[in-house]
Amino acid sequence: MIRLARPEEADAVRQLSAEAYVPAYVPLFGRAPMPAREDYAPRIARGEVWVMQVDEQLAAALVLEDRSSYLLVYSIAIRPAFQRRGFAAELLSFADQQAAAKGFGEIRLYTNEKCCAIRRSTGAPAIAKSVAGRIQVSPACNSSTWRRR
Repeated sequence: MIRLARPEEADAVRQLSAEAYVPAYVPLFGRAPMPAREDYAPRIARGEVWVMQVDEQLAAALVLEDRSSYLLVYSIAIRPAFQRRGFAAELLSFADQQAAAKGFGEIRLYTNEKCCAIRRSTGAPAIAKSVAGRIQVSPACNSSTWRRR
């Protein structure tokens, strides 16, 4: 189940994000990325944070930012125990639905070569595959723009 995060879950979302990001990022970057460190309370208050619940546990968090002409996928964090189950694709599909509901024709996700190296080391695709044929993913491993069809 994907739902908006509740105010009392801000610390749990930060913890989940840290569990997802720190093991992969600290060895490469020397520090935890912002999604693993930030205070999620303001984002939750703005309705930007969505969580995926599996068996009453927070399994993943998705942060979406409305921009002037597109929806930005700021962060997708999946708790290690729940990785490699297709939840990232499910969350990307959900982001696509949110973009459509808000009238956006474009979704953006920012990444870089080091992030792509992390994904390749786990056998994951460089960015993501097209979800349900509705979003087109840039093959480049950099800032990616998906245009809704």
